[in-house]
Amino acid sequence: MSEFIVSARKYRPQRFDEVVGQQHVSQTLKNALQNDHLAHAFLFCGPRGVGKTTCARILAKTLNCQNVTDDFEPCNACANCQSFANNASFNITELDAASNNSVEHIRALIEQVRFQPQQGKYKVFIIDEVHMLSQSAFNAFLKTLEEPPSYAIFILATTEKHKIIPTIISRCQIFDFKRIQTPDMVMHLEGISKEEGIQADEDALHIIAQKADGALRDALSIFDRIVSFSGDKMTYEDVINNLNVLDYDYFFRLVDALLLEDIQQTLLIFDDIQRKGFDADLFVTGLAEHLRNLLVCKDPQTIQLLDTSDSLKERYAKQAAISGADFLLTTINLANDCDINYKLARNKRLHVEIALLKMASIGRAFRLAEGNYSQTEEKKTPDDSVKAAQEPQKTPPQKEKQVQNEALPVAQTHEQPHKEAPPEETASAAESPTPKETTTTPETTTKANLSNMLAEIRKEEAVEVKINTAIELDAVQDAWNTYLEQVERDSLKIQLKSAKLKIEELTVFVLIGSSLAEGSIRGETGLTDFLRKKLNAPGLILKIEVDNSMRQEKKIEKPKILNAKEKFLFMREQNPAVDMLRKKFDLRPDE
Repeated sequence: MSEFIVSARKYRPQRFDEVVGQQHVSQTLKNALQNDHLAHAFLFCGPRGVGKTTCARILAKTLNCQNVTDDFEPCNACANCQSFANNASFNITELDAASNNSVEHIRALIEQVRFQPQQGKYKVFIIDEVHMLSQSAFNAFLKTLEEPPSYAIFILATTEKHKIIPTIISRCQIFDFKRIQTPDMVMHLEGISKEEGIQADEDALHIIAQKADGALRDALSIFDRIVSFSGDKMTYEDVINNLNVLDYDYFFRLVDALLLEDIQQTLLIFDDIQRKGFDADLFVTGLAEHLRNLLVCKDPQTIQLLDTSDSLKERYAKQAAISGADFLLTTINLANDCDINYKLARNKRLHVEIALLKMASIGRAFRLAEGNYSQTEEKKTPDDSVKAAQEPQKTPPQKEKQVQNEALPVAQTHEQPHKEAPPEETASAAESPTPKETTTTPETTTKANLSNMLAEIRKEEAVEVKINTAIELDAVQDAWNTYLEQVERDSLKIQLKSAKLKIEELTVFVLIGSSLAEGSIRGETGLTDFLRKKLNAPGLILKIEVDNSMRQEKKIEKPKILNAKEKFLFMREQNPAVDMLRKKFDLRPDE
């Protein structure tokens, strides 16, 4: 059997200074030991693999260490420290609450509290995953946790603090452990690599740290797995192949293609990623992260938010320098929309490709919006370039000037009076064999169309819209009746018909007789917009009020009290046999 020990156990911290990323906890515990302000119960909270149980063991070992150092660290050499390292210490008891969560287990623990420590000053009880205790076990533990003996110290560790009852939390001193940052984790992995004699790339260690998501134990497990595959030399390629991570080089190439508006290359890169077995949703997530990193690199103040190696930061900075902020913001928005709607799409590949096509067309859309786009900007093939170089130039020198004049906005051309061309220009124009052909190129046609469009927009903007600042009751009533004709529900029609209208400037008061009608009319969200548009009054306000005087109260007639004779006469009318019964038994109704 191999004597191999995993890195998570082999390199487990034995001193407070060796704990990674939890300096706020280790320093507080050392200060408490120094000032003799040690609580009798601690609660260590935080995600998995961040050092909760490790700090609990170091604290327990330090409390019973016979030769504590000047900075209040365990010596790891005395008899108590050695017995603890060999799991032979009777002063330290560890309990896994996940498998020992009943009342009987807590009672057995309480029985151990009664006995004083054989060696050392304290008897320490470490309860891991304390949130797994049952409700009755918590209740049985309350009294002992609140008033333990002077030599007893309890350290509780949990990943789910919200599951612990408040009465337990109130009796403990709480320490919140945070996720370990990537730089701290990379530094720790570099130290282990040197100890093991492994040459590891910095980018490879960064990928391991990012994949661990703040848990050092997970990072060490991944590290052992990669070492088993790569041996003494760990490269970036080994890590991405084993962890199924998409190489960032794909994203750099893709963004270059998007900046060049190269749709063909964009689709080919995505096809290459698909052929290598990567899921499309993983690609979309990685692309959004890459674009976010580029946006972060645009400003030196936010470049510290980039969680990558130094060499990769330089590459991000170079690509960010040639990427516009508008381009990055738009592509991030498109990637986010693609990620949100990815699960709803049936053809997922087509869904991602449409998003990529939109990203590759952002530059054209911007130029079209600014009126600077023309069909001549389409990419030319090498054959077209060769032909253009071989053909003689047939365009007269006045073409450029004519195109510029045609591209001017129409509003500007109307302002300038018509001037006759100078004699020289007239002569040159007359010498040209085909002057009309020079003005019918695709570029000039497109610019002329854009000019006409701009002119039409300016004409529409120039039209003054007359807005009513006062309205009359008759006009409002007519608009109200027009809307009433469009309503299909009979109940709503009746309620709208019964309403009374009053006008105060631009406020229309709708008086109705019941709260039920009020709710129905308020539910007509398009009524106010219809009246504003119909009356040309954007400032119109509709207020619905209940008028009690309009309620139709039903008069309830009080029932008439009948005497015996009247009852008999009523019953005889309903059934003539009642009279026969009266005669047979000789009955006489009272008058």
